[in-house]
Amino acid sequence: MKKTILIVDDSESLRQVVNIALSGAGFQVLEARDGVEGLAKLDGSKVHLIISDVNMPNMNGIDFVKQVKTLPKYKFTPIIMLTTETQEYLMEESRKAGAKAWMVKPFKPDQMLQAVSKILSC
Repeated sequence: MKKTILIVDDSESLRQVVNIALSGAGFQVLEARDGVEGLAKLDGSKVHLIISDVNMPNMNGIDFVKQVKTLPKYKFTPIIMLTTETQEYLMEESRKAGAKAWMVKPFKPDQMLQAVSKILSC
């Protein structure tokens, strides 16, 4: 069975790049434009990993992570923050909210696949 990954990012081109890399590696990919849409995609079906941007309209990534962690079915779903932000306080805030990892854009698809494999293998 394919593992499902949800990408939450307001950049369509970034979602496409991530989707192509993950689909090519055999994952099923869901996409959302922001935290509000991301939460709507968490409808009870199994999601193995979430990749989220920090800066998005409607609901930013850190608020999204906090919301996800209140949902019993997704409380333990690992979340990678994928962002242009490099500020230490934002990394700390996302860690406190429940994010597992932090990747800075631009990224190489194979770097991301390594991070995804590492998180999903444990």
